[in-house]
Amino acid sequence: MTTSFVAYIDESGDEGFVFNADGTGSSRWFVLSAAVIRQVNDAQMVSCLKEARAVLGKPPKTPLHFVGLKHDQRVPYIRRVGALSMRTVNVLVYKPLIAEPEKFQSTKYLLYRYVTRLLLERVSWLCRDQRRADEGDGFCEVIFSNRSNMSYGDMRDYLKLLLAQAEDDPQRVQIDATVINPDQIRSVEHSKLAGLQVADAVASGFHFALKVNRYGETETGYLPHLKKTIYRHRNMAMGYGLKVWPEDLATVKSKAPEALNLEGL
Repeated sequence: MTTSFVAYIDESGDEGFVFNADGTGSSRWFVLSAAVIRQVNDAQMVSCLKEARAVLGKPPKTPLHFVGLKHDQRVPYIRRVGALSMRTVNVLVYKPLIAEPEKFQSTKYLLYRYVTRLLLERVSWLCRDQRRADEGDGFCEVIFSNRSNMSYGDMRDYLKLLLAQAEDDPQRVQIDATVINPDQIRSVEHSKLAGLQVADAVASGFHFALKVNRYGETETGYLPHLKKTIYRHRNMAMGYGLKVWPEDLATVKSKAPEALNLEGL
């Protein structure tokens, strides 16, 4: 039996901690996003990319990288992404507020793994609450955009450890083991799957809304198209389809005014 859902995962921003006063250096924000779709609707991802390429005048099967497009190309693309029958989960990390960055600097990919935990907790809640008895096995296949130097075997082992901890302390780790199976996690090159290119557009769209450019501006024009995709629980997006870390939104706003762009989503 096939899985009930597929979650495509990609990121925008970097994991560095070099923040120069002039705004250069590492990105202040790191965004990890999941585009979650029912397995029966997965073909919509392919249709979305096919239509976007046609509108943009791109040859068939050309991979789309959101940051590689001009603004006037991104708009029709993100509009089509926002119309998909999917939900998105987005973890938005304001790195300058991380209290002990040396912990994340000392172990490669530790920040990525921790943010993945926050993401998959929320993906599992979404799928648990939306699964149908007559549609798949209730689980969600998880597909990461491949990072060439990262071991996804290590990622699977990390998630197995988290699920074991969830059994002992459900309040500490809240990944639902009836939805996420570490053995159903894999990585694929960005160019190979339409769903990963959609996840790239989602993560980049949120990152553009938070990334302050050299002129002190952000680009919020993609958010109205993404708003309808955000996972909500009892009409609440914050804490569910949007997770700000390491502090809550109110605290982050006091240090990073660009976080105001998240209000009203």
